[in-house]
Amino acid sequence: MRELMASIEMAEAFSEVEVLDEEYSRLLGYPREVVLEGRARELADWARAWYVEHGRPWMYARQAASFAISGKAICIDETQFTSSRLQTTLEQAGAHSVILVAVGAGAEAEEEARRRWADEKPDEYFFLEMYASAVVERLTTMAGARLCDWAERRGMAVLPHYSPGYSEWDIAEQPRLLELLKRTRDEQFPSPVEIFETGMLRPKKTLLAVFGLTAHTDRLTRLTSLIPCERCSYGPCQYRRAPFRRSPRPAGEVITARPLSLNLNASYSVNRKALERWAKERLTLHMNDDGTVDAEFRYDGTTCTNMGRPLTFLYNVKLGPGTEGYPIRMQQCVPASGDEGHKLMCKYIEDENALMGAIGSEKPLAGEKLDAVLAWPRPPSVAGCYCDSTSREHKWGLVFETIHYSLVQKERELE
Repeated sequence: MRELMASIEMAEAFSEVEVLDEEYSRLLGYPREVVLEGRARELADWARAWYVEHGRPWMYARQAASFAISGKAICIDETQFTSSRLQTTLEQAGAHSVILVAVGAGAEAEEEARRRWADEKPDEYFFLEMYASAVVERLTTMAGARLCDWAERRGMAVLPHYSPGYSEWDIAEQPRLLELLKRTRDEQFPSPVEIFETGMLRPKKTLLAVFGLTAHTDRLTRLTSLIPCERCSYGPCQYRRAPFRRSPRPAGEVITARPLSLNLNASYSVNRKALERWAKERLTLHMNDDGTVDAEFRYDGTTCTNMGRPLTFLYNVKLGPGTEGYPIRMQQCVPASGDEGHKLMCKYIEDENALMGAIGSEKPLAGEKLDAVLAWPRPPSVAGCYCDSTSREHKWGLVFETIHYSLVQKERELE
């Protein structure tokens, strides 16, 4: 990401985009409670695997150099657009600028889906088409989250996105928006995009959007239509002002949201059933009168040598109060009292002091709010021992995610 003065411009191609199963199932037309099985599960897994290997997703965003509203016209970089819905949103929020965004799933999935259709394989065609659509939705959400991060640190807020073809914005204005987006500054447009006279884009799994930008953050909690978080499904976001809601609230409803300590719509790296079991069986939480939290997590693993001898470590974590986002104030990992298994790990046998010193000194996410674990990039590891730093990071991630999950359940009880 490159920031220019007070503005922003970013361009990125991705090797992979995480599409949530529930969002993919929704686009496929399945009810929320349905779990895909049989042929449907096979097709869904095939489409996901094909796209992970061959897809080329991307995003681009830049802040407009100029923005103004005059009469019924929205003027962006000296180009006029007409959308009463977008104009109302920008005016109500007191927007002072806009950010132009383009995202795309790439042409590869579209071309493969076309081949599948020609080969008389409509099921493969449909599942791959819908997966590419889910990628576009996810990219739009990710773009919004990145813009929220950039804006939040500058005392601003990003508004819900709007696109040509949405209600009260003629898709015929899409060519003008694409032409604007291609006026890049220091970044190159990540992928070729063409447009027909009708406003249809090619590749068709591409979306152009406008995000409003405002410094009047107080207005967002008074007017429901201006709360971007309620339309944003991005799980690992630290700037959420309100929970994600699939169905819009009635027009004009005023809300008074309780400040959120945690992201209640978190997307974890671990299966929720596992987190639920660990929270019950391995985790002990003590809620102190001053709002702080003491947590102890018991980890049972095995050594990587000596025929996999059992070992047990205790994780002790001190969190600040929820009103501060549960900052991680103290963390410690030590062998459980009486445990002898850790002494049989190969790295312990090689150099006891080096291994135990590393285990004792590593403090990942120290000082961060607990939500930070949701966006913490760490490699997966199935090792039950502590010989490698990767396996130690993985275990700390499990500990923090279990604590996060348990506290989210408590927060939900207060909603």
